[in-house]
Amino acid sequence: MAKARSRAAARKVKDRWKAKKWYNVIAPPAFDSVTIADTMTDNPDNLINRVTGISLQDLTNDFRKSHIILNFKINKVEEDKAHTQFSGHTLTSDYLRRMIRRRRSKIEGVYDVNTRDGAVIRVKPFATTDKRIQNSQRKVVREAMKKTISNQAKDSTLSEFMKNILDGRMGSEIYKNCKKLYPVKRIEIHKTEVISNPTIVIEEKKPKKEEKKETKEPEKIEKKPKEEKKTKEVKETKSKEKELPKKEKKPEKPKTEKKQTKKTSKPKKTTKKTEKKQTTTKKKTTKKKTGTKKR
Repeated sequence: MAKARSRAAARKVKDRWKAKKWYNVIAPPAFDSVTIADTMTDNPDNLINRVTGISLQDLTNDFRKSHIILNFKINKVEEDKAHTQFSGHTLTSDYLRRMIRRRRSKIEGVYDVNTRDGAVIRVKPFATTDKRIQNSQRKVVREAMKKTISNQAKDSTLSEFMKNILDGRMGSEIYKNCKKLYPVKRIEIHKTEVISNPTIVIEEKKPKKEEKKETKEPEKIEKKPKEEKKTKEVKETKSKEKELPKKEKKPEKPKTEKKQTKKTSKPKKTTKKTEKKQTTTKKKTTKKKTGTKKR
């Protein structure tokens, strides 16, 4: 009886494995809805709230951002596709160890920020210095970090806020504000977590630029035929000018002969040196003649 039960249990395991299907995990539209990974389940409801991680290098093909890891959570399943939403990011441990050394201080902070579209994000930045600093100086740096992060979150949506963090713009702005108070060496945001998703739908600024382009395009099309007429007229005038000198080139030959004759007819210019030589030669000839007569 025990052997029969073990055989039946083994058959059930095999049947479950065959019942599973593969699903493509797709990134949100902010990341161009690229396929991130593949998973398999027998029930699609089990995929919801499953988290997958991928480096930013695999999405953008930029090797300089291989230390950034993005986390996506599955929230919807349609046919063979599992749609996701952004849940946060982290930096690799080896990247953080490079920046932290002995006889240097590390200033950390944890801030919950509200964006313009109603999302709540937990941001964890840190700063490093060349020397050890006091606790009073650390408080000043933390306050400066908190102000810059909160001000940018109010003026931007969740997607815009995360782009500024991943591109490094957020760290550079915090560095400028903190440098006035204390000479900080470097600032990084090593972790973010999305506590609540956005509740307000706000259109991005990209479609406004497209409308301006559409209004300008018909004006350019109207100007093109006028320019074409001008170019045709200029080409016709140039063609006529080229044809005329070809006929007039034949009678220009005798002009070269006149120039040659003029050059030959011109007398040679006499210089002072030549005049002196002529006078000396005349004197010598007169002396010779006078000497012959006296004899």
